[in-house]
Amino acid sequence: MWPELKTIFLAMAPINELRGTIPVAIIAYNLDPLKAFFLACLGNILPILFLLFFWKHIFRFGAQQSGLIKNFLDWILQRTRKRFYKNYSLYGDLALILLVAIPLPFTGAWTGSLAAFLFGIPYARALGLITIGVLISGAVVTFLTLGISLSFF
Repeated sequence: MWPELKTIFLAMAPINELRGTIPVAIIAYNLDPLKAFFLACLGNILPILFLLFFWKHIFRFGAQQSGLIKNFLDWILQRTRKRFYKNYSLYGDLALILLVAIPLPFTGAWTGSLAAFLFGIPYARALGLITIGVLISGAVVTFLTLGISLSFF
């Protein structure tokens, strides 16, 4: 498989997203940093196009399957609401951008789309805010990767 396609698919994964994809694309696949940035951002945004629309159906279906799945989904909802509510009520749209932009575990586009669903942010607005966050996160990770790779390689 082509490294470009691998980069897009790797960026689509919920835990990995941009944080793991850009370093792999630049260091392991030897992609140009700008190309790695754009492909990873594209791959990170693609699932969000669908997730923003389907979250309510996913949760409804999952809750009907078993008590264990329902408990897990309830835990995710509670955790996301707890972590995001204060910031969203204080900072509004900027909170969603920052939630996606900060390249730390359990932040990113997937978590941002879940937060947008939980707080009823309209599809187009949520997609725009998440895209801004993805671009910021991608830039941060690209610059960090370049700095680290120049230091060690």
